[in-house]
Amino acid sequence: MSLNSTVSAERLHIAFFGCRNAGKSSVVNAVTNQELSVVSEVKGTTTDPVTKAMELLPLGPVVIIDTPGFDDEGMLGEKRVLRTKQVLNRTDIAVLVIDATIGMSEIDKQLIGIFKEKMIPWIVVYNKSDLLDIIPEEQENVIWTSAEKGTNIYELKEMIGRLAPEEDPDHRLLKGLVDPNDVIILVCPIDESAPKGRLILPQQQAVRDVLDMGGIAIVCREFELKATLQSLSKKPRVVVTDSQAFTEVSADTPPDIPLTSFSILMARYKGYLKTALKGVEAIENLKDGDVILMAEGCTHHRQCYDIGTYKIPTWLMKHTGKKISIETCSGREFPEDLSPYAMVIHCGGCMLTERDVRYRMKCAEDQNVPFLNYGVIIAEMKGALERSIACLPKDE
Repeated sequence: MSLNSTVSAERLHIAFFGCRNAGKSSVVNAVTNQELSVVSEVKGTTTDPVTKAMELLPLGPVVIIDTPGFDDEGMLGEKRVLRTKQVLNRTDIAVLVIDATIGMSEIDKQLIGIFKEKMIPWIVVYNKSDLLDIIPEEQENVIWTSAEKGTNIYELKEMIGRLAPEEDPDHRLLKGLVDPNDVIILVCPIDESAPKGRLILPQQQAVRDVLDMGGIAIVCREFELKATLQSLSKKPRVVVTDSQAFTEVSADTPPDIPLTSFSILMARYKGYLKTALKGVEAIENLKDGDVILMAEGCTHHRQCYDIGTYKIPTWLMKHTGKKISIETCSGREFPEDLSPYAMVIHCGGCMLTERDVRYRMKCAEDQNVPFLNYGVIIAEMKGALERSIACLPKDE
């Protein structure tokens, strides 16, 4: 992955919802000017969410999602509707497509209710308007289109663009930690779990942030940190490390040099650091037999000493002296019912949208289940938590 590419988690997610045969896929294809989705007169042609990362003017980099009909039926239909509900958790703008010849149904009203509940900006698109004798007057966030004729498709894209949130130039992984000419040391261990030939996303993002803010990025491995520090004539502004190397990096970083981790910065960036820090107190309350959910936003081939399924559970049982059980989930799967768990420990969430991570956090908060992340719990168990958050702005 190149440093100038925009990953899906950082793109605006635009999802198209509606009943079967409303013309969702036709509208998606018209908006994207691509045959993104299969179109058919047969109800339920779209059986799983179809996702495409692309450039869409006037918005720029986006993710377009075409979803199955929300009125799908039967056992498979229920599963498809569940997949559609999961899409809602990462949707930034919702487009509700309605068959103009039929009008708004109770299912459509239900979807609008969900948009409001989840505070998702939304547009209603009455498709197949070319089949009407009279087109109703325009309303706010309501548009009458014909995907087949191309009617009002440009206007629909402009309407979507007006709903897009304004980018915050200060919303950065290293916000508040870099000024021009500051030296930032990024400690990136290369072990069996590191992706071949590239850096993981938070490390890439940190390098780009330093460059964008006029700083000087120095990248090294954990056993090269001491030599790196000795070679510098200027004290670094901060050292950022992979959480797994906290012990070694903390020992080699002088106390007067701020130290934090990529994972802690990612929790702040995604908006759940305060919740994760609050969950730390629950570590000492764990009991024998408690079940902990280890949740990851991406799917990958797990190594023998995987961080989520082996290292953190091993460290946690040693730290607490308790016999605990571990369950895992990864990718887009995340249980809505968290009552069986004493704690949720999440990865940094770099491959998830901020909305998706916040949804997971809210699920835990609503059910009074502590919600931590890998970096926070590792820092606590390694005795580095207080130091790792000391460098962050106090007003956050």
